[in-house]
Amino acid sequence: MTRPLSITVIGPGRVGQTLLRLGHSSGVFELADILARRPDAAAAARDFAGGGRAITGFEDLRPADLFLLTVPDDQLAGVAGDLARQGLPPAVAAHCSGFHPAALLAPLAEAGWQTGSAHPVLSFADPASAARQFPGCFCGIEGAAADRLSEVFSTLGARCFPIRGEAKALYHAAAVISNNFTTVLQGLAQEAWAEAGVPAAVVTDLHATLLRGTVANVLAKGPQAALTGPAARGDAAVIGAQGRAVTEWQAEAGAVYDLLSAMAARLKSTGRTGSGQERQPDPDRQDRQPGGDQHR
Repeated sequence: MTRPLSITVIGPGRVGQTLLRLGHSSGVFELADILARRPDAAAAARDFAGGGRAITGFEDLRPADLFLLTVPDDQLAGVAGDLARQGLPPAVAAHCSGFHPAALLAPLAEAGWQTGSAHPVLSFADPASAARQFPGCFCGIEGAAADRLSEVFSTLGARCFPIRGEAKALYHAAAVISNNFTTVLQGLAQEAWAEAGVPAAVVTDLHATLLRGTVANVLAKGPQAALTGPAARGDAAVIGAQGRAVTEWQAEAGAVYDLLSAMAARLKSTGRTGSGQERQPDPDRQDRQPGGDQHR
């Protein structure tokens, strides 16, 4: 009978707790150590996950098959160095940052470890909710350990896909644009409606109706076909008047309106938001990644 894969988590915050619970509930993995700076944090993560050994020092770490470094981004390099200095048998080590490449774990790679990164594209505001929502979420994988990580995260329920380590900043920015900036634009629209005198109760329903329709159209037709409005129609007079009105109300919002109007016009006419100066994607590049054809 195959021995369960043992997993240690360093930095059991919201992401770490989610993965710990998923690993325990899957019945496929064995939770090893849970390392946190504070004893109460390590114990709370252990209790939430339903297994594992709570520890607070790197010197207490035991060998494991997979080490997940789920600390904040600015701590990753330091934690990788601390782990490498423990002299543990080389294993697989991965972080879950959407911004940093697996190359940040260089101290471990130099010590013979297989390294990689696995970035689940999911909101981890609440670990219990995230664990319930995790099955089916997309997960970007890269690094030398990509194949092994793809197997692990697929077992946890993720839909894994390959990304390039050198493009992680752009990859993560795309998630910010799709998610966070959409939220910012909704806030901006609601403020503008309020400034224009639309009653608060109407703003709530108006916002919801437009947003639901927009999402449905984009998902069904794609951005180019779904785009409507003055920029899509090429109505320069309306764009100019609205841009001036928005700028008079809020200068930063006016700059955003003007820029997005120009990008919207290009999207409608060419299918791309850029002016043609940006680097075009290489359709063959993904196939040249190690293990690139193994991800689903």
